[in-house]
Amino acid sequence: MTEPPLAFRIVNWIGIIDQLTTTEGNRLLKPLGLPLPQLVMLNHFSHRPDEAKTVTSIARALQQPQPGVTKNVQSLVAKGWLRERTNGADGRSKLLVLTPAGIAKHRAAVAALTPWVARAFADWPEKDQRTLFALLDRLKLWFDSDRDQR
Repeated sequence: MTEPPLAFRIVNWIGIIDQLTTTEGNRLLKPLGLPLPQLVMLNHFSHRPDEAKTVTSIARALQQPQPGVTKNVQSLVAKGWLRERTNGADGRSKLLVLTPAGIAKHRAAVAALTPWVARAFADWPEKDQRTLFALLDRLKLWFDSDRDQR
């Protein structure tokens, strides 16, 4: 059997890494009462903590079905990590903002995950880490752009 094309193998490896990190991430986040899908959402909000978002905009950005996003939003609102307010432009939807408690929970999650992630890169020179990050960022930007063109 011939090897698949390199581009496929790279994306496949990223998928395998995602599976491995999801399992361990959920294990490490369990004591915080924060499943990984909820951390993903808090992380999405943490990049622009003052920006209000709708469920529709979150679902689009995360490329997830709206019902699943709604379920996670409801859980985060119930825990006080997101706050809802009326959307003046559209009375059918709510605007969601990250709360101070949500920021604190996000920071706690990053702190819980950092030692484990740091171990993965313990023998990597910083230059190699920066190179990998730059290449992955380039790939992410391409996939973001491609999604937006569809």
